[in-house]
Amino acid sequence: MNRVDLLLNVLDSTYDRENWFAPLKDAIGGITAEQASWRPDGEAAKSIWENVNHLIYYKERLVAGMEGCEWTHSPVGDETFYLTEPSNDDEAWAKVVARADRVQLRLRQLLSDTTAEALAANALESNLLDIFLHDAYHTGQIIQTRKMQGAWPAHR
Repeated sequence: MNRVDLLLNVLDSTYDRENWFAPLKDAIGGITAEQASWRPDGEAAKSIWENVNHLIYYKERLVAGMEGCEWTHSPVGDETFYLTEPSNDDEAWAKVVARADRVQLRLRQLLSDTTAEALAANALESNLLDIFLHDAYHTGQIIQTRKMQGAWPAHR
């Protein structure tokens, strides 16, 4: 397996292909906007919606860099969690989920077209691995939030 194929495998397992842990798509699938907006007690706690906003931001930034686009949107601190406003609007939540799907598909396409030389340039491979680990970390938080809500299947 070459480096690109290995990275594609990790990308897929963190987003939509269950391996030995649940991927993000499963973690955010089938929930309502109300569930996505619910925030656990505690000042530092984030809602599922906020976590998904945060993941979208960093993946969109990586994609822009891979496309050679200048990235000018640089929120400070926790602002990446608030790209869209959590609400009880199921249509708005569906748009957030669709945005996560779009950026995932674009990243997968770009990575599929990447050469071994490009992976080594500008720390791309390291940045990709950071994104994958970041997705897995926040997916765990999302699943924990769903468990707190009683909205995660007991058989998982």
